[in-house]
Parts: sequence; C-alpha cells; structure tokens
Amino acid sequence: MNKQMVKRVALGAIALLVGIQLIPVWLVQTNPPVKAEPAWDSPRTHTLLQRACFDCHSNETTWPLYSRIAPVSWLVTLDTIRGRGHLNFSEWGTASQGRERVRSANDMIEVITNGSMPPSNYLLLHPAAKLNDAERQDLINGLRATFK
Repeated sequence: MNKQMVKRVALGAIALLVGIQLIPVWLVQTNPPVKAEPAWDSPRTHTLLQRACFDCHSNETTWPLYSRIAPVSWLVTLDTIRGRGHLNFSEWGTASQGRERVRSANDMIEVITNGSMPPSNYLLLHPAAKLNDAERQDLINGLRATFK
C-alpha cells in the first residue's frame, strides 16, 4: 500500500471512531431509584456484594469515564442491562424478583463458588471487585444466612 492509501484508511478509521460517539448510549446509562433490597444478614455481606456485584446487578451502577466512549460504552451498557435483567438487588421487593428469591440465592452461590462471577473481563478494569478466598466464603455464608 502506498502512503496515500494508508493516510485514507487512517482518516477513515478516525472518522468512524468520532462518528460512533454520536450514538447516545449514555441516555440509557441511568440509575433508577432503589425500590427495595434484601434484608442482608450483616453489613459485611452488603459491603462485599456492593464491591463485587452492584455495578451490574443493582440500580447503583458506577459509570466510569470509559463507559461514555464508544464502542466500550456499548459493551458496558449492554452488560449492565443484562445483569440487571437477570438479577437486580435494587428491585428485590418487586413481584418479578420476589418469585425467584430462593433460586436466585442458589444461583448466586453457585456462580460465586465456581468463579464465574464477577466475570474476568470485569475484573480487568475493576480489580477492587476481586474477592479473595476468605471474602468469597464470607459472601457465600452471608448469602446463605440472608436467604435461608
């Protein structure tokens, strides 16, 4: 490829990156009011869940700067929408969440135990969400006590 072609491709890529910023996913990056949370067995359980789970599974998401820049914003927003749709601690008292409480508790314990939550791609940018073995066990015990 000659220099002229490389320059056109680079300018096209830059124009594309600038252009995709105009897709306003930030309009759906909201934090609706918290309706109800479970009655946690202890502040420790709540703190561990906030640290490791609440960004995707509550209405208390922290939207960092990179979540405003496409295409990363699309992925972050989609993950949060899916996470809230699957399990939302901020809407625990609603009918849709209430029916699933015991199943959700067992599912939570399973994904924490097998290490699939929090997901590794989330932990890359949120290392504070990583739980050590003792914290993971405290969280599992707290979930069992909360949802017994």
